[in-house]
Amino acid sequence: MRCQTENLGGRRGSNGQKGGIKSGIEAEVAKELSAFLSPAIVNGLGLETLETQLRKIVLRTAAKFLEDALNADKSDYAGPEVACIFCAAQARYVDRRSKMSTTIMGDVFLEGAYYYCPTCGRGWYPKDYALGFGVSSSLSPGVTRMIGLVASAGSFLEGSKLLSELAAIEVTDKCVERTAKRIGAAIATDEVAVVEEKPNPSNTMYAGTDGTGIPMRPSELADRAGKQPDGTAKTREVKLCVVWTADSRDAKDNPVKDEGSERYSAAIESCAWGDTCKDTPPFARRVERDLTRCGFFGAQRQVFIGDGAPWIWNLATMIAPLATQIVDLYHAKEHLSLLAGDIFGPGSDLTRKWAEERHLELESGKLDDVLSAISCHMSRTGEVGKKAAREFGYFDTNRHRMKYDHFRSLGFCVGSGVVEAGCRSVIGQRLKRSGMFWSIDGANAIIALRCSLLSGRFDEFWTRYRTNNYRIPPQQAL
Repeated sequence: MRCQTENLGGRRGSNGQKGGIKSGIEAEVAKELSAFLSPAIVNGLGLETLETQLRKIVLRTAAKFLEDALNADKSDYAGPEVACIFCAAQARYVDRRSKMSTTIMGDVFLEGAYYYCPTCGRGWYPKDYALGFGVSSSLSPGVTRMIGLVASAGSFLEGSKLLSELAAIEVTDKCVERTAKRIGAAIATDEVAVVEEKPNPSNTMYAGTDGTGIPMRPSELADRAGKQPDGTAKTREVKLCVVWTADSRDAKDNPVKDEGSERYSAAIESCAWGDTCKDTPPFARRVERDLTRCGFFGAQRQVFIGDGAPWIWNLATMIAPLATQIVDLYHAKEHLSLLAGDIFGPGSDLTRKWAEERHLELESGKLDDVLSAISCHMSRTGEVGKKAAREFGYFDTNRHRMKYDHFRSLGFCVGSGVVEAGCRSVIGQRLKRSGMFWSIDGANAIIALRCSLLSGRFDEFWTRYRTNNYRIPPQQAL
């Protein structure tokens, strides 16, 4: 079916000359404005009221012209039978029908040929499909995109209100939710299918991973152990991967993250390897895709930063074996500060002095001195001795990841603040708000949408999404 959008290009005026749709809209708007403005001015309406009403008039008039132009096109009739777009069986023409559709100019009633497939029991309008409304959708491409943007930034109810207030588009919060999840599910599918390796933007590239819990619906937490007093869980962990560059320098010539270089990918996924390590877990595959997509493996110097959790280093070793592994310096310092409080009591002068000395030793590469200072307390009875032994193991196991003086001499970042900030800004600000409880599918869809937008990948995805007429594989439907 061809949609004759060229009809929008112009119409014949009353004098026989070809006139554009612009002149027709201007005439209609002028007519309505002249009827509105005089009494409005007389009645002393404020500018806000005037501009709001004028916007309504302009949009209503433009929507009417769009409706007329699209309904004048009858080329969507393709004969008594066509191939079903759902199952490829033969679908039959029923009649021409009219239904309301929402565009960025407002609601319009579009007429179109309606086909029904008796094999799969589904019907559709070829005109909708050709115009990009998507299968069984009443939202125009422009409205669909707007919904994705507002739903990524705030709650679905807030998105509905923003669209109404800022764009004069009336959609319910449920419509915002369904549409945003549909876009997010499509992004998640696209993210797996399209892994185009980009040239690495820097000779030194960084990657880091971390996890943060988000509140879940009770049905998603059945039989899961957690940190609640009764042993139950209230959250599921979202694992986040961040890739960035840090060629910029601060006033002290220390490396700092390059503005806007962050690329995010995240989901509620497992990162647990089996005993044989043959099956790569889902999150590890995600990290590998993202590192490939960002050109990480092509960089001369690859750095992987984490907080010391064993799963992070298992992941880094398997996915990026050539990367230099660095335990975040500030996490390592925090371990020492907490241990000092356990040994000498929180807040005491001796606690601060002991922690500061260990911090200096750690930063200057004297890890053996740090271990020696910790080992002095391992023989103590009770919890203090146990905690000292645990911290000794932590620093001893990660000693090759704590060569901070050497790493700094190479010009490397030694902190994972970019990853922690990502957990807060990408995940926390949207999915950890008061009163929110998520399903796994719903959370992953919104996470995918948000990561795509904040990573600057959304426009590329949207081009592919429009080309495919906004269709989502059945296994990804929410």
